[in-house]
Amino acid sequence: MKKYITESIEELTNKVTWPSWAELQSSTILVAISSVIIALIISLMDIGFDTILGEFYNIF
Repeated sequence: MKKYITESIEELTNKVTWPSWAELQSSTILVAISSVIIALIISLMDIGFDTILGEFYNIF
């Protein structure tokens, strides 16, 4: 178990390439903006389907 933990720490500190702070901020902003846009699209689709189906059911 000790060997596993030691190797894991070594791998995380020496072998993994971590993004720079600027890259991390850029990726975070991109994900946040994409999430908002997708949420808006899904909301508009939901409102549209609700309106269309509401009108359809009111006919009958």
